[in-house]
Amino acid sequence: MKLWSPDSDTDSRIEAFTVGDDYELDQELVVYDCEASKAHAKMLGAIGILESAEVESLVEELEKIQAEAEFGEFAISPEQEDCHTAIEERLTESLGDTGKKIHTGRSRNDQVVTALRLYYRKQLDSMVKEIDRFNESANAFDERFGEVEIPGFTHTRKAMPSSMGMWVNAFISGMEDNKILLESTLEMLDQSPLGAGAGYGVPLNLDRAMTAEAMGFSRVQENPIATQNSRGKYEATILHGCSMIMLDLNKMASDLVNYSAPAYGFFELPEKLCTGSSIMPQKNNPDVFELVRAKYHQVAGWQQQAQNIAANLQSGYHRDLQLTKEPVMRGLRTTLESLDIMTYALENLGVNRDRCAESMTAELYATERAYELVKQGVPFRDAYRKISEDY
Repeated sequence: MKLWSPDSDTDSRIEAFTVGDDYELDQELVVYDCEASKAHAKMLGAIGILESAEVESLVEELEKIQAEAEFGEFAISPEQEDCHTAIEERLTESLGDTGKKIHTGRSRNDQVVTALRLYYRKQLDSMVKEIDRFNESANAFDERFGEVEIPGFTHTRKAMPSSMGMWVNAFISGMEDNKILLESTLEMLDQSPLGAGAGYGVPLNLDRAMTAEAMGFSRVQENPIATQNSRGKYEATILHGCSMIMLDLNKMASDLVNYSAPAYGFFELPEKLCTGSSIMPQKNNPDVFELVRAKYHQVAGWQQQAQNIAANLQSGYHRDLQLTKEPVMRGLRTTLESLDIMTYALENLGVNRDRCAESMTAELYATERAYELVKQGVPFRDAYRKISEDY
């Protein structure tokens, strides 16, 4: 049975097209929809819609479903469309009329938004932890190699002296900035949409504050239209945070590809970080960094995709918004995987101290020489001209 129609006559081709791959994507949302359903059932009991025994049986069955989902044992069929139908059908099958009551006071619209919001919060919490792991690894790299001098480059040409410590700490600072973005996004997500119905409220005296607290939200998203208008917008905001993380990883990956090449030789890549060639037996290729570099562009593209899907739509729900789910899931997964692999790479990265020392050639100190003259009272522009005569 469809949640949206008890007797559907929709053509099977139309149904397959509209469902898409939601039933597969929703495997990740089962535990979160159950969490929201447990809070909803308890609230329905508190306002007198459900008997206490009904609440207990619903919560018990929902926890069984969660356990099955965590072990990959809860299946969603294409005919069920999504996790919400699959869960309700299971509850009805197991509990009869009590299972049929779980949808009281809800629309599939606010079910979807609530499950997604719980999922997003969990993923972003994990991402903050991954950033902390990355920075711990970067700090350890700094302790091992921070004092090693290397050239600093502008316009890809040697400019001024730098160091491995200055290089790696630039990425630590960037990741701390990224945490601010993620924490801001988490603050935005920290409002419960449950009870907004299809975007215009529910004609029942629901205790939305109770369900918000039960799910760990600090507040209720009061305006029901805003819950629907947030779809696409919140996904794009999440993906913006992901893309900024990936932009930093992209730059680090580019540095590692370039500065480990024979022309520079600053970094040493152990074989376990590299791949080989099918034809050239001597090759050790930095494929992992090339892929991280490319994955930034994927995540940035998914951000634009989510944002564009939400644009030009009248306020309220539209089926277009279903298509914002996949890009944000892909973006979250890709960013978490990239952070993890770059953390591992930093833990195993070597530095060729001799090649670094050889690269510290005289022109890197031209600016320092000019300022030595400035300290002697020479006007900077005259000092600049005098030193430039040597190059």
